[in-house]
Amino acid sequence: MKRISLFMFLLVAITLVSCNKKVKETVTSKKSDTMELSNKEKVVALLNSFNTGDKTPISYINPNKYVQHNLAVGDGLAGFGEVMQHAPPQGFKSNVVRAFQDGNFVFTHTEYDFFGPKVGFDVFRFEDGLIVEHWDNLAEITPPNPSGRTQFDGTTEITDLDKTEANKKHVEGMLNDIFLNGKMETLTSYISPEKYIQHNSGVADGLEGLGAALKYFAENGLVMEYHKVHKVLGEGNFVLSISEGKFGKGDHVAFYDLFRIEDGLVVEHWDVIEPIPAKSEWKNDNGKF
Repeated sequence: MKRISLFMFLLVAITLVSCNKKVKETVTSKKSDTMELSNKEKVVALLNSFNTGDKTPISYINPNKYVQHNLAVGDGLAGFGEVMQHAPPQGFKSNVVRAFQDGNFVFTHTEYDFFGPKVGFDVFRFEDGLIVEHWDNLAEITPPNPSGRTQFDGTTEITDLDKTEANKKHVEGMLNDIFLNGKMETLTSYISPEKYIQHNSGVADGLEGLGAALKYFAENGLVMEYHKVHKVLGEGNFVLSISEGKFGKGDHVAFYDLFRIEDGLVVEHWDVIEPIPAKSEWKNDNGKF
């Protein structure tokens, strides 16, 4: 405390004699820059800190309230710190491909080197400018799909900001009508029949590709069932949905689907499907959703 008090005394004294004008301007400028960061910029800086080792972005997480929904990670900053302690010698790496903001939520589409190459969607919730909650879905990176698309390529430009709410309602309607209630006759009122770019590693472009994948599932006793939509977030022409259901041989999973909408129809899709472990394996009690 004595060292801090002495520093403050000297700072005031120097200010009074106007000898620290440049220093003061620099400090004020840095403080202003931090305060002017958007929530989206804070999240990108946090994820990029895996690459840079910069500890500043940790201050964007509320130290007293950080609710963790990654079931393999303990709650709070302590859980986050424990993961970082187990990082390999080369550390973790991340490349934020897409970042979006919807109110007090920020969601990202990221390429990771996190105990091996991963594709991930992350969602962060803010309160008073600090991160207080986190959800994610992670999966292994796979080879390009039958149309040569990867899990990351495609359009990144955010447009149609004035259509955000309409686009969110469009995706929510599609999920309810097609994925929850099986109204396949409504398909072309939600997804473009002329242009549907697919980034799922096992599905080709177009409605033909989607149809072929569904047929393969049916013929091989596999399932893709959406039971509940938990969140729909968006910015402009991009909408992310977070849903719960069953996949493959009936595994309990979380579906994270990112859709791009153009002229009122879905024209592009990325996704990550992650199995939900048995509750006995959870490292926090917050649940996946």
